[in-house]
Amino acid sequence: MFYSPWFFGLLLLLPAVAWWLFDRRRKSAIRFSSVSVARSIAPTFRQRVLWLPKALTIAAILFLIVGLARPREGREQTVVDSEGIAIEMVVDRSGSMRAMDFKVDGEHVDRLTAIKNVAGKFVAGGDQLDGRFADLIGLITFAGYADGITPPTLDHAFVVANLNDTQIVTQRDEDGTAIGDAIALAVEKLNALDDRQPEKIKSKVMILLTDGENTAGDFDPIAAAEVAQTMGIKVYTIGVGTKGKAPIPVQDPFSGRQVVRWMSVNIDEETLKGVAKTTGGKYFRATDTDSLAKIYQEIDRLEKTKVQATHFVDYRELAIQSFHIGSFTAPPLLLIAFMLLAARVVLQHTWLREFA
Repeated sequence: MFYSPWFFGLLLLLPAVAWWLFDRRRKSAIRFSSVSVARSIAPTFRQRVLWLPKALTIAAILFLIVGLARPREGREQTVVDSEGIAIEMVVDRSGSMRAMDFKVDGEHVDRLTAIKNVAGKFVAGGDQLDGRFADLIGLITFAGYADGITPPTLDHAFVVANLNDTQIVTQRDEDGTAIGDAIALAVEKLNALDDRQPEKIKSKVMILLTDGENTAGDFDPIAAAEVAQTMGIKVYTIGVGTKGKAPIPVQDPFSGRQVVRWMSVNIDEETLKGVAKTTGGKYFRATDTDSLAKIYQEIDRLEKTKVQATHFVDYRELAIQSFHIGSFTAPPLLLIAFMLLAARVVLQHTWLREFA
């Protein structure tokens, strides 16, 4: 682009300058009766390039005019200033999560697989979810005890990868549902962010997904929620799965083959509602993949991140700054013009000097 394109109007003068430089009729001459002998003599290379100084003059004027038009190469940059939300995803991986009462792409899957599918899109974006690119996201999983898998981080690909690697417990001594311990650990992780970057954290949120009752751990869920409320942490709780009976794959003790049996399951909705109410959050019920996706969409709307983007353009003035043409670095246009004028002066006063 050009900052002062009206200077290109000077190009209209170039034909007049060329005519003034190359018009042979202005030169004085001596009359001869015949020039046939002179025409038969082949001109030397020097005589053939006597036009070069004049051409260099025109080229120099052309580069000067383009330089006056101020061609500029713009590089747009964006600075994003955001007040993000710190989110801890707290995911149940107890044995009851094997229940096959969810579907993904028309196939029956266990509850944890459905959570991975929807929660991953909540973090990274997909379907009707934009992703939480400006937020710190952490992951905690729990069964009989709680594990901090990833601290709150902006490396969302790492979080999603760890979420996808999460497996349902297979050892009986690891099984259980330590909801209170998981909330307490999430509070600890979120509270630790105050020492890192408190000015950039708009709010702290916990999203707890479970399909059962608190049957393990040292902390009572409501007591842990009260601690969260004191620390200014909001907890959204999601009860996952059907109530009553659900199809769960188990190993047949006689054949050793895996079979699906309907087994009793129960969700302590009163406790989950109490946790959400204590912290100013909200309780949701997810009975299938669609309802789970809608829950995440609602949380996405409720917890909006403030992002302010500042756009500016850094211009390079090609008239006085070098620029790149492919792998070649060209000098500034005005320098090219002065180099052409210098070459014209040198040639005209040395090798191509004309004598009157």
